[in-house]
Amino acid sequence: MLLLAVAALFAGFIDSVVGGGGLVQIPALFNALPQESPATLFGTNKFSSIFGTSNAAWSYARRIRMPWRTTLPAAMAAFACSYLGAMAVAWLPVAMLRPLILILLIGAAAYTFARQDFGAVHRPQHRGRREFAFALILGGAIGFYDGFFGPGTGSFLIFLFIRFFGFDFLHASAASKVVNVATNLAALGFFVPNGHILPVLAVLMATCNVLGSLLGTHLALRHGSGFVRKAFLGVVGVFILKFAYDSFA
Repeated sequence: MLLLAVAALFAGFIDSVVGGGGLVQIPALFNALPQESPATLFGTNKFSSIFGTSNAAWSYARRIRMPWRTTLPAAMAAFACSYLGAMAVAWLPVAMLRPLILILLIGAAAYTFARQDFGAVHRPQHRGRREFAFALILGGAIGFYDGFFGPGTGSFLIFLFIRFFGFDFLHASAASKVVNVATNLAALGFFVPNGHILPVLAVLMATCNVLGSLLGTHLALRHGSGFVRKAFLGVVGVFILKFAYDSFA
């Protein structure tokens, strides 16, 4: 219980800044509770994560001007398509995605590192129907990925919000939390009614996840996009190492 509480605290901190909390929390759950079914562990993880992510989204919304015209359509599309992603698990092996995700992560890290001004200034692009359409496409694609596979969803969202909508790192991180809440809700709509959750542990981890989220959002808001950029590169670097190990070890 203590190990999982600490893991949830750290996961909430990482996830509130750049996403990727699942990289900490999911392995901790599988290592600590090997006798439980994967569905129950994923359900417990989602329950814990949604509280930290919701807190981060609320904290950002109170302190910065949220890009709702882009964020809300993306969140709605992500919510709907996460169900499709979950259904796709039945006929498309997850292992097929690992090399592709590794390539995408390397590309995102290289692009961010090479362009020092990437995500430094908040210059929203697109308006009207074009903005709405792009948001639906981005949200739908990420929602499908999160429902099907999941790791790195928050980091991919941040990169895409910057690359295609002109956000800075701080606004992209804030917008990604709203979309993440939507995808987590969709997943919990399956896990909770089917009993795939450990209630006492889930509440404990949710509490710790929120505490970590409070610290992470405080630092992100205090230090701005430069801090989020460095954290983003660090977390994506860890993801690259993990996916490389899983794909070729």
